[in-house]
Amino acid sequence: MRNPLSKTIVTIEPSGIRKFFDIVSEMDDAISLGVGEPDFDTPWHIRDEGIYSLERGRTFYTSNAGLKELKIEISKFLSRKYNLNYDYKHEVLVTVGGSEAIDIAMRAMLDPGDEVLIPQPSYVSYLPCAVLANGVPVPIELKAENEFRLTKEELEEAVTPKTKLLVLPFPNNPTGAVMRKKDLEAIAEVVEKHDLFVISDEIYSELTYGEEAHTSFASLPGMWERTITINGFSKSHAMTGWRLGYACGPRVILDQMLKIHQFAIMCAPTTSQYAAVEALRHGDEDIERMREQYDGRRRYVMKRLEDMGLPCFEPLGAFYIFPCIKEFGMTSDEFATKLLQDQKIAVVPGTAFGACGEGFLRISYAYSLESLKTALDRMEKFVIKLRNQDK
Repeated sequence: MRNPLSKTIVTIEPSGIRKFFDIVSEMDDAISLGVGEPDFDTPWHIRDEGIYSLERGRTFYTSNAGLKELKIEISKFLSRKYNLNYDYKHEVLVTVGGSEAIDIAMRAMLDPGDEVLIPQPSYVSYLPCAVLANGVPVPIELKAENEFRLTKEELEEAVTPKTKLLVLPFPNNPTGAVMRKKDLEAIAEVVEKHDLFVISDEIYSELTYGEEAHTSFASLPGMWERTITINGFSKSHAMTGWRLGYACGPRVILDQMLKIHQFAIMCAPTTSQYAAVEALRHGDEDIERMREQYDGRRRYVMKRLEDMGLPCFEPLGAFYIFPCIKEFGMTSDEFATKLLQDQKIAVVPGTAFGACGEGFLRISYAYSLESLKTALDRMEKFVIKLRNQDK
């Protein structure tokens, strides 16, 4: 019997995030700080609109590219928030989460052998999506001393004649790093110099802390024509299960992404799209309320890790923190496994997000302060125990 499997797919490793999630789901009294999912319910007025759409019998297919009303609201949202202007008719595509948008953008833009620059540590889907699109992923190692920001020099060094696409994953999962406007302007110079295109994954754009607001890469001079901007509702509006995202960019690229979306998906869920219209029209206060609570949790976790003596730069985006555990002489996977076995606390090894994540852990603070306190108390016991063993 012939091998039924694709040679490409068998080379791709399963997500390192799910391993610990699956283990903790079988353990009593375990606490997971590993899943990047808001602990808030979707705000009631958004849920209510989804329910209302079902009661009204709105269970039909929408346009492949998405509901007209939703595309208009996406265009308005990006214009008022980030000074981005897109024609809702041809430059906005509603997708099944941001992950689908990443996938079809790469499939629409890459030919076999095209290189894709992927700053790491970063979201687990970029590299396999590049491989599945017949591209060649080229990781760029981000450094803690640069607060895990991509520098102009690092980008310039990674570019070759085969480079076509750069992924900009900021605010970053798993590090919580952000790229400020001056950082992005330096990157834009290299992008223009080498005639590159960019996938700017801004799914955490609304979860940016500090005085300086998020800057969208496509808003910089000369970058609109080169950039696919990806965003969605999962993180900003606590709508993970609704599976709704969107991609915006030049029509020449969006038309080809739409073809893939038509044949593979048809359209995003209709109920979710009606709910998202309500989220964009009346959800700004929800975003601010959740961001304020995340910010409080962020500062609490930072302080606890500092008290434990675990080095960590201050994350200014998303809802993750990325402490260093190199002092203990274990791999990230070994540390996370022992922590789970000893204290029933699940975190994600940094290597789940690229080899350069070795020596770090991803901790999500998208959990209640009560859960965070209990989990960090246990983690502190574990750290003290390890240090006492070394004496």
